[in-house]
Amino acid sequence: MTIEELYQCFLQCDGVSIDTRNITPNSLFFALKGDNFDANTLAQQALDNGASFVVMDNKKLQSNPDKMFWYADALMALQELAKYHRQQLGLPIIALTGSNGKTTTKELILTVLSQKYQVRGTQGNLNNHIGVPLTLLSFDEDTDIGVVEMGANHLGEISHLCELTDPDFGYITNFGKAHLEGFGSFEGVVKAKGELYDYLENNYKLAFANTDDALQDAKTMTFARYTFGTDEQSDLIIQKYDAQPMASITVDNNVFQSQLTGIYNATNIAAAVAIGNYFKVPLEACRTAISQYLPTNNRSQWIEKNERKILLDAYNANPSSMEAALDNFLQLETQHAKTLFLGDMFELGTESSAEHLAVINRLKNTEKLTTFYIGKHFFEHKTTAQNTFFFEDYDTFAQAFKANPPLEKGLVLIKGSRGMALERILELL
Repeated sequence: MTIEELYQCFLQCDGVSIDTRNITPNSLFFALKGDNFDANTLAQQALDNGASFVVMDNKKLQSNPDKMFWYADALMALQELAKYHRQQLGLPIIALTGSNGKTTTKELILTVLSQKYQVRGTQGNLNNHIGVPLTLLSFDEDTDIGVVEMGANHLGEISHLCELTDPDFGYITNFGKAHLEGFGSFEGVVKAKGELYDYLENNYKLAFANTDDALQDAKTMTFARYTFGTDEQSDLIIQKYDAQPMASITVDNNVFQSQLTGIYNATNIAAAVAIGNYFKVPLEACRTAISQYLPTNNRSQWIEKNERKILLDAYNANPSSMEAALDNFLQLETQHAKTLFLGDMFELGTESSAEHLAVINRLKNTEKLTTFYIGKHFFEHKTTAQNTFFFEDYDTFAQAFKANPPLEKGLVLIKGSRGMALERILELL
């Protein structure tokens, strides 16, 4: 079966599925393999659960050739189908990557563009070699603009995702210390994320760029771009960035107020407004969209519980995002104490020890602050400093916390890598 023939089957279906536990009725199921599973063994179950067709790469398990289609590689078939579908639709697509803030920026862009267009984008953080094809296949003829988030932890991944997506526009939120284990160094991060710029330049497409970011500014000077920043030569001039009490920007003497915390989110807001402005969304509509957006999924969420105001930012963490979160949190005004729950930062490779120690040193001698460090990477730098507590893992922390919970009211920050799942702390507070 060719991709063109598979595409005709796809058009008969109401979507694509890759998990038999939540099959979409009348869907096209792709039997993917992982380190600990092989969905080829579930092909018949997928049909029983509502899928109309199955794409698989194990001929021995192809018990129903009329509904089970064999390919040498089911994942490659998914990617090729997504690429073909993108070519048939021909709609404008904005690609988005970066070390921090990708998902929040993507959601802000979707919120702004939806004021004028039918837009669709990456659901959650499905931004890898599987998630991007699924996103592309969710676009249809009613989609005016698509927004595709791209993640990577190795060189070459963004380039591959660009080949699938063929973006017309691109934006890199920033270059930071994330996934150093895979990229090798900060220079590796810049090279890997910069693969989006390479694709845009080589294919005569347009980049959105923050001129206040020296790397973005320098790397986009040689090809088409639309800029924003405090520089008066920017296409969208940002008169002011602010984060008190919440992140905002000022454009044309109008304040774009959000419900997001931190100055780093002001830049994300500016990017969304700039992209909206490029696509002729009125600035007043952009301002309304920004004011109405509420963060979710453990990203910069404010939660009030038992006389504590909790900033839950536990979706992910790396040295760059940790530094930004701490800078913002320590600047917040309160009459009461501040408490930090910080979890390990993962995928830092040989830089892990130094980066965790840097966080600890950053917080030394900070007044009115109690800090709980959770995870083996922080634990290896355990100290006996006042109001500082170290736990080798979450279970040890939870047991100790339940036995002697702090009773102070005040501000709380919860920040750590996704694998730490520190949102569980909410149940303890």
